[in-house]
Amino acid sequence: MRIVSGSARGRRLVAPQGDKTRPTSDFVREAIFNSLQSLVDLDGADVADVFAGTGALGIEALSRGARTCVFVERDRDAVDAIRRNLATTKLDGGRVVHADALRWVATHGNRFDVAFADPPYDYHDWAVIGGLDADVLVVESDREVDVGAHWAVQRTKRYGTTVVTLFVPRRPM
Repeated sequence: MRIVSGSARGRRLVAPQGDKTRPTSDFVREAIFNSLQSLVDLDGADVADVFAGTGALGIEALSRGARTCVFVERDRDAVDAIRRNLATTKLDGGRVVHADALRWVATHGNRFDVAFADPPYDYHDWAVIGGLDADVLVVESDREVDVGAHWAVQRTKRYGTTVVTLFVPRRPM
């Protein structure tokens, strides 16, 4: 697994041992960021990477010019991997929060240009994720999901067993 583009392009990322963490493949990350280009300017953006795992999505955003990224992850081994990956890439602006993602989403109150949510595939509480305050919400799952009435689907694409959905806030009628 490597950073696809930007200032840290080609840097190798580590993942925790075992199968508790499911890193987003380089191919899927590249497709996500290609889709994001038409929706948001990452240069100077504030980003959240919730259920961060290895931190690959947020680190990719920092590499492509995001100003800040909050990485939220509860698994200690994954938190350590994120910290190692940030050190390896030498990217500034990353803040790692060792916390339960659902509690963090419910209490944080920050606004983001982009929020990534890549929970375990057996996750079902999508309305909580819909509580994130962002211009674009990128959700990775094994199926199409509904994150609540506040969000409109901008794009959904399947990559093998992975389904990526980009949501934007629904505009009032």
